Amino acid sequence: MNETRAVAILIFDDVEVLDFCGPFEVFSVASSRCDPPPFRVYTVASRAGPVIARNGLSVNPDFSLENCPPPDLLIVPGGQGTRPLLKDRALLDWIREQDSRCELTLSVCTGSLLLAQAGLLEGLRATTHWGSLDLLASLAPCTRVLDDVRYVDNGRLITSAGISAGIDMSLHVVERLLGSEHAARTARHMEYDYWPEGRVNQTGEPQ
Repeated sequence: MNETRAVAILIFDDVEVLDFCGPFEVFSVASSRCDPPPFRVYTVASRAGPVIARNGLSVNPDFSLENCPPPDLLIVPGGQGTRPLLKDRALLDWIREQDSRCELTLSVCTGSLLLAQAGLLEGLRATTHWGSLDLLASLAPCTRVLDDVRYVDNGRLITSAGISAGIDMSLHVVERLLGSEHAARTARHMEYDYWPEGRVNQTGEPQ
């Protein structure tokens, strides 16, 4: 493992803004004033050119699927834009390919729908936005869908509940990889009230 982990955040049209910006902020802040930085964060989209996120925010991705550097951590956010992507074979294949070789695969909100459609949640526990729990269960009938947690850590694959829960999940990952003090400093810099009671351990049972 390199000293600096590559963190790829997928973005797409109608992606929920905080779904990808929250984790972007956490991993970027966690890398500030560190030499070498523990994380290098970048965005990736199916194509080059601007992505129009939820409510019209225009974002320029750093890479397309074709030229994206191999990530150590892959983050798949959610939003209404996930629905058409459930039929995007090229994107689902790309997600599967990255998952097969990266250290961790993370989803925020309805990003878990894409992981389910890619077949990555079989036999695991998972969560998503409260409004999409039934949809996740229908896409992943062999997955135990949890509705009362902020995130679920299966070891290599971690899913979070809706929108702001992606921040909690990202802080949890910082804690896992760099320690509790580093995560606490990150949360403090962000002035974010960290919710440790939202944790779920690697076996999927509340701590």
